[in-house]
Amino acid sequence: MSKLALNRKFELVSDYKPMGDQPKAIAELTEGVLRGDKAQTLLGVTGSGKTFTISNVIANVNKPTLVISHNKTLAAQLYGEFKQFFPNNAVEYFISYYDFYQPEAYIPATDKYIAKDFRINDEIDRLRLRATSALLSGRRDVIVVSSVSCIYGLGSPEEWAAQVITIEQGEARTRKSLLQELVSIHYTRNDSEFTRGKFRVRGDSIDIVPAYDDYGIRVEFFGDEIDALYLLDIKTGNVIEQVERITIYPAKQFVTMEENLHRAMRDIQTELAWRLSVLRDEGKYVEAQRLEERTKYDLEMMRELGYCSGIENYSRHLSGRKEGERPYCLFDYFPDDFLVVIDESHVTIPQIRAMYAGDRQRKMVLVEHGFRLPSALDNRPLKFEEFEALCPQTIFVSATPAEYELRRSGGVVVEQIIRPTGLLDPDIEVRPVKHQIDDLLEEIRQRVEQGDKILVLTLTKRMSEDLQDYLDRLGIRCQYLHSEIKALERVQILRDLRMNEFDVLIGVNLLREGLDLPEVSLVAILDADKEGFLRDKKSLLQIAGRAARNANGKVILYADKITASMQQVIDETRRRRQLQQAYNETHGITPKTIKKSLEQVITSTSVADANRKLQKERLGIQSFNPENVLLEVMSQMTTEDKLKMLADMYAEMYDAAEKTEYERAAYLRDEIARLEATLDMRKS
Repeated sequence: MSKLALNRKFELVSDYKPMGDQPKAIAELTEGVLRGDKAQTLLGVTGSGKTFTISNVIANVNKPTLVISHNKTLAAQLYGEFKQFFPNNAVEYFISYYDFYQPEAYIPATDKYIAKDFRINDEIDRLRLRATSALLSGRRDVIVVSSVSCIYGLGSPEEWAAQVITIEQGEARTRKSLLQELVSIHYTRNDSEFTRGKFRVRGDSIDIVPAYDDYGIRVEFFGDEIDALYLLDIKTGNVIEQVERITIYPAKQFVTMEENLHRAMRDIQTELAWRLSVLRDEGKYVEAQRLEERTKYDLEMMRELGYCSGIENYSRHLSGRKEGERPYCLFDYFPDDFLVVIDESHVTIPQIRAMYAGDRQRKMVLVEHGFRLPSALDNRPLKFEEFEALCPQTIFVSATPAEYELRRSGGVVVEQIIRPTGLLDPDIEVRPVKHQIDDLLEEIRQRVEQGDKILVLTLTKRMSEDLQDYLDRLGIRCQYLHSEIKALERVQILRDLRMNEFDVLIGVNLLREGLDLPEVSLVAILDADKEGFLRDKKSLLQIAGRAARNANGKVILYADKITASMQQVIDETRRRRQLQQAYNETHGITPKTIKKSLEQVITSTSVADANRKLQKERLGIQSFNPENVLLEVMSQMTTEDKLKMLADMYAEMYDAAEKTEYERAAYLRDEIARLEATLDMRKS
């Protein structure tokens, strides 16, 4: 790579200019990074352009940046946005390369062993390798957008970098030695199929397709000397350009030098002998036999092929780490002064915090029952304390930052509350609990006459059911949304609300993603003064935000007293509204509700029709093929609908995994994989 490329700075390309709070937020965050602040928090309301703000900060500080999102679909969306803002820089994508993944597990109660099951997405594997290659190339204009995969184990960056092949025109090198080097870093010879990770030999030339890029390389020899180097079009084989120097990175993330492999195998044998002794002393002869057979088979594969299935379970031995020592991960591929941006931090941080415990619990069962050696426990995600220690400087980004982010930032928050659309935070009004249902009924009737929709939050599931029955008897069209409703049914109910099938949506927890509906002009919260879950400041602020997409948005808090949480929300919303109104007046902006046409609503929510078909098939009306129905559902969904649905499905999958309901988790995993495949992330 040329010195020019290594010294290239971030170049932000955009037709937009910072507006509203953005210039101030950009300046404050930039100053904080340059000052060396360990952590900062950007509190940005929905629709305020947080990604654009962060892009400006990255361009200003010119630091390699890791952006972490809480699921890979949202990571893909961020990846596409950053690619647009930085077309001339290295914007990379690093998520799990599995289209689906069922981890190895054992359920003692039923004596059921579930083998690891997975399918690798070849394109995402290429993008992961390109990310690590870009980081180790020495260039600093690199942004890597990642899911929480970044905290999982990778091969040693030092060992990976040590096996990089650098070829220069005119250097002395034999064709045989280059072929041996390519094989040692996991490239395979295939003279008929010219695809990534493969090479072919034609006379005095070797053609190579890097595992991480979309171009080929031709190395021409003259005797024992490199005569010429070319970049090739993979599809046509035509020469793109001649170059003087080429760097080829390994074709796999885990690469081990031969001497390290032999040392690791000796260490594995030593651990096996010790563990077998322990199991037999405990009278666990079945477990001992199982462990001995499995481990010896793996060792034989390593001896013959240089690797085995599940080799990551021996990563501690392969990398020479001590027991309990953290694994290498993506963080180790960055230079020391990189920047970490955590998107939707109020969701992402708890997810990162939970990864280690869940992984260890599952593997402990495998170790205790002779499926794995104890060293497999060190093939793990980072502990939260390790994650914190690896972040040199962090910017938390959230509309509702949690206590952790505020504490890490020293209580200092950079705010971004002006929306380009001019929409205001909703007006909040407190009314007495006495006669709250009668008062609510009058409000509902007024809103229905205007063609608007209403969200009502009760304190308990029983109250929601009773309220639905009562409103039904009075002729109010309403639905009850509860926690047991799955993703597809949820989309159907929301579609019916937007299609004017009913007017009032009732629930206990309406905070989940997908309820930001412009048709909703009123959010009513019953018993708002009952402090606790869903009545604290953070929850009330989020609930109030459900009416922020409507120009006539209003929130009614029914309460006999104003709690501290209520007062904080009222004060904060009033403060935001004043700032937003002042900005609108200064710039001549009139807030307008952006409502979709009936045709747009039908198109964007047509998943509901397919879901009704699914319900009929379950009743035996038609032959039931859930996979075909799901694919039909997905084909009709917009990207926005898929993102909303995925958020729910991920939550259901994690919940099933935590409850060790592995069969259900696997089913949800497969549904998620099919849904994400329809997003076609390759086009980003």
